[in-house]
Amino acid sequence: MSTRQTSNTSEQQNTERKLTDLEIAQQAELLPIAEIAAKLGLQEDEWEGYGRYKAKVDLSVLERTAERPEGKLILVTAMNPTVAGEGKTTVSVGLAQAMNRLNHRTVLALREPSMGPVFGMKGGATGGGYSQVVPMEEINLHFTGDMHAITAANNLLAALIDNHIQHGNELGLDPRRIVWKRALDMNDRALRQVIIGLGGKQNGTPREDGFDITVASEIMAILCLAQDLHDLKEMIGNILIGYTYSNDPVYVRQLKVQGAIAALLKDALKPNLVQTLEHTPVLIHGGPFANIAHGCNSILATKMAMRLGEYAVTEAGFGADLGAEKFFHIKCRKGKFVPSAVVLVATIRALKLHGGMSPGELHTVNPEAVKRGFANVEHHVEMLRKFEVPIVIALNHFYQDDEEEIAVFESLCQSLGIEYSIAKVWEHGGEGGLELAAKVIAAAQDSPARLPMLYDTEQDLRTKIEAIAREIYGASSVVFSDQAERQLKQIARMGWDRLPVCMAKTQYSLSDNPALIGRPQDFAIHVRELQPKLGAGFIVALTGKMLTMPGLPRMPMAIGIDLDDQGRITGLS
Repeated sequence: MSTRQTSNTSEQQNTERKLTDLEIAQQAELLPIAEIAAKLGLQEDEWEGYGRYKAKVDLSVLERTAERPEGKLILVTAMNPTVAGEGKTTVSVGLAQAMNRLNHRTVLALREPSMGPVFGMKGGATGGGYSQVVPMEEINLHFTGDMHAITAANNLLAALIDNHIQHGNELGLDPRRIVWKRALDMNDRALRQVIIGLGGKQNGTPREDGFDITVASEIMAILCLAQDLHDLKEMIGNILIGYTYSNDPVYVRQLKVQGAIAALLKDALKPNLVQTLEHTPVLIHGGPFANIAHGCNSILATKMAMRLGEYAVTEAGFGADLGAEKFFHIKCRKGKFVPSAVVLVATIRALKLHGGMSPGELHTVNPEAVKRGFANVEHHVEMLRKFEVPIVIALNHFYQDDEEEIAVFESLCQSLGIEYSIAKVWEHGGEGGLELAAKVIAAAQDSPARLPMLYDTEQDLRTKIEAIAREIYGASSVVFSDQAERQLKQIARMGWDRLPVCMAKTQYSLSDNPALIGRPQDFAIHVRELQPKLGAGFIVALTGKMLTMPGLPRMPMAIGIDLDDQGRITGLS
């Protein structure tokens, strides 16, 4: 292990416990990215440096390693998230570091953070404490420019659509039925619905439009599901942009601009290489939200991690009801992945919140609330077992956690007959996850040969949505709005109903009502709208009050972020 590695001794952890995640990251001594590339066995012409500590990895690596046996894939997911945060990325990083400490060559594959949450409510997404991906500030902000490239590609298409209408509208696009929106990687509720083309004929045709956050853009989903440049162009060409006056669908390929859009994504399609605080290699690539998109990093990065490592650790966004379900039904279908094990992350704080306590009461010891909240974990375990993949529960430990409450958690895990571990990776880095790593490695030895799906793509769309609602969420029924009912018929008529489903649902509850915490019973899922994403290859079902452009909270994280006179960022979390 390098002498430059951040020390994780108990003495240092105790003295530095009150350091913020950003301070810990800024004190770390990083290895030059060339050394991380060498660790992965990359050849010099297979990566391109973006500064000292970041690189793009060329897709030719996949061709060179095509005959190499793939490493085992470990998925990290979680119980339903809460305002207290569950630290799924922290556990993912700590687990990968721990597996490398046990001399198992492990590569981590994660999503890129969106600046919407960074400046909004959630903050950054590079882990925490001594289980972080670095350089933290750069990854959380502009990184290698992938988000900007996706935003530009999305908006190039939007501009080309309006330009086509302006110059004769040869395809007969109905301006009232254009479904393609513009995008911005920022939370901005004022842009959800806008009027464009005002100011006279020279400024285009006035029409209603709107913005999605970049991570909800279909271009983002395509980037994460494309398997090479040819696949990327074909998927872009299949994007539905709107309908004609005669109600015929219009696709990007009819505008003949898929090549131009793909050109903006040429470098963005290459996975990004960085490192953890303990110099474990990390491929960070793509960042679709799991509550409104499919919530997984790119197929390319995951394949690369599996080719270059004995183990590949990845995560899916939010709770298992969203991220894991979409990982299995969308990503694994397209990438032909079969995960060897699943880690389900929980925290004592989240258990107490799901057990009915308020955020202000979390400092109070309440074993009964832990018991009540564990019903949420129990549901996720039951759901994950349907996919026949070995499960290990990881309690992401906070040093303030009460021993009596931890004992209750352990007892409840034992009653489920499932492996579990107390992961102290925030406080101790990889050292704090050695037991978890050992149990995951043991579980992965019995990895399944196949991954059963809970619905068949040949089933009709209504049946698929009802299967997810019933088998994944535990809903008793699904209610379709009048609009959704009309769209079900139209999608079937167009022949699009044989695609997988991407559910857009609140992350805070198994239901579509964020107030129904724990394990709600006898609830309905309300589908209000269906959006065909034909380029990405799935149908989005919008439920409840889910929005594709979030807003900022009353006190956004941006208020606490600053830049000093030396150019040092503070307040980023």
